[in-house]
Amino acid sequence: MCGIVGFVNANKAPIKRSILEKMNEAIIHRGPDDDGFFIKENVGLAMRRLAIIDLAGGKQPIHSQDKTKWIVFNGEIYNYQELRDFLIKKGFELYTKSDTEVIVNLYQLYGIECLQYLRGMFAFAIWDDLEKSLFLARDRVGKKPLLYSHQQNGNLIFGSEFSALLKHPEVSREIDYEAIDSYFSYLCVPAPQTAFKQIRKLEPGHWLLWKDGKIRTERYWLPDFSKKIKIDREEAIRETIRILREATKLRLIAEVPLGAFLSGGVDSSTVVALMAQESDKPIKTFSIGFEEQDYSELKYARIVARHVGSEHYEFIVKPEALEVLPTLVEHYGEPYADSSAIPTYYVSRETRKFVTVALNGDGGDESFAGYERYVAMKLAEIYHRFPQKIRSLLIEKPFDLLPISETRRSRIRDLKRFLQAASLDKKERYFRWVSSFDRQAKTEIYTEDFAQLISHHDAFYFLEKWFDAAEGLGIVDTFLFIDQMTYLPNDLLVKVDIASMAVSLEARSPFLDYKLIEFAASLPENLKMNGFGTKSLLKAVASRLVPKEAIYRKKMGFGVPIGNWFRKELKGFVQENLLSEKAAKRNIVKPEVVKRYVIEHVEGRKDHTFKLWTLLMLELWFQKFID
Repeated sequence: MCGIVGFVNANKAPIKRSILEKMNEAIIHRGPDDDGFFIKENVGLAMRRLAIIDLAGGKQPIHSQDKTKWIVFNGEIYNYQELRDFLIKKGFELYTKSDTEVIVNLYQLYGIECLQYLRGMFAFAIWDDLEKSLFLARDRVGKKPLLYSHQQNGNLIFGSEFSALLKHPEVSREIDYEAIDSYFSYLCVPAPQTAFKQIRKLEPGHWLLWKDGKIRTERYWLPDFSKKIKIDREEAIRETIRILREATKLRLIAEVPLGAFLSGGVDSSTVVALMAQESDKPIKTFSIGFEEQDYSELKYARIVARHVGSEHYEFIVKPEALEVLPTLVEHYGEPYADSSAIPTYYVSRETRKFVTVALNGDGGDESFAGYERYVAMKLAEIYHRFPQKIRSLLIEKPFDLLPISETRRSRIRDLKRFLQAASLDKKERYFRWVSSFDRQAKTEIYTEDFAQLISHHDAFYFLEKWFDAAEGLGIVDTFLFIDQMTYLPNDLLVKVDIASMAVSLEARSPFLDYKLIEFAASLPENLKMNGFGTKSLLKAVASRLVPKEAIYRKKMGFGVPIGNWFRKELKGFVQENLLSEKAAKRNIVKPEVVKRYVIEHVEGRKDHTFKLWTLLMLELWFQKFID
């Protein structure tokens, strides 16, 4: 596990090592154990290493057998031992025991097609000295980040994090305001956009080839939900356990201490149970909670920990945890408003005191239908069939008259939100439900100048293209596919990678094994979601591994009680940052609307938690990266 950086000059100008060193130093947290450089004429590659496999011999950069290709690599290839044996049988003489050397020699053997053989999480760069080309690739689902800047002069600059690319003198900090508009919708900036005009994200499941100053990119993998297998429920349960067990076992390969995040939910509990079965000694588990019981799942984590006999550790996050915000803003590098980054960072930091690698349950919801919005979508399809007059007079208007609490979680509030979107078509409905600021809210808060500036941009495009690709799929598969292509890589995987690597912790996700994703995609919808029951197949799997008490209960997610904090301990912090003269001069949002949001929220008249958090993280990003 590492961080990588590099650049190639199209005009053959020699590489300045000092620039490469500054870029590499910016990501030292991703790899505190070692560094490595390859510099030859107009190309320079560098990396920071977090040693996990082949501690003694895995130093990068590593060359191919014929010494014409050099690689820097971030990630883990879990089937590397099998691939290593394959290469040796092909006559390759390998000089390390690392997975990195396997990749570069597969590239020598198969070129771009080498990607089809890799089972793992990765972002890597290979310089081909014969072709004078640079090849970049990113894993299928987007576990590992890879950013690049293709300059007008043909130069290509790349790295694992924004902080690295911004150390290169050719990369400007000019803001991409269309990306800021996307951020208001999704709480994050969707790939390939970034908040900087000159920096792009290589999308998941893509490769990029640079040669003679020109680049081309191409997708090499996409899950296929259209081809269904014939399988009954019992067979599906057994096969899910088999593949997930294999995926978990592969992720236990390491020469350093391992543990696991345990939220107490279905996904992490299942991984922990399989991990314990595959380990010859008690595993270590780590959980985080809050003093606010509505947000804490610690009691369920304890049930699972006791059941598997793990060495269990718990941590409590309090409002003062937000003192870490400057650190998070710096590491994420662009506006990012998923507030669960806070507990993710803290559980990663505390976990790192005991282990170097932690398994987690990321990806279970997006393959096995774990979100309540999947239920809402199915209900909305039924609701949508009723005549509009009946919906309005007999359902929507009576619900508008019901009082709701704005200071705590409310089922009535959830139903009102459902009804507000249920009459829309499924594309607009989904966009409304996943947006922090929907179209109406943007119209209300954007200044005239900013609205004009981004008038030709529609953030809905990032969903619409995947709706088009999902044409013909059932309602559940449609939204599983869209979440796998958008929410999962753009939000969740960014959150975990940045928060964990900020403290030099490697996070591994068995549910993100592409073989499990492909198997889940091939399953009939009614197995993954039986009627209106979320994650029905996976809950049946989990109930064979851990106590049912921890499985069959209301899903809580990994939320943070920031709405309560904004009304109390953090009230001054919010006002100081969002109502400042400096924030107003950015001319993106109307100061009077922001002030109204703050007042209404603090007084408990409205719940503007997500909107205020989105605005706050944007303002803190401006202060750190632009001011």
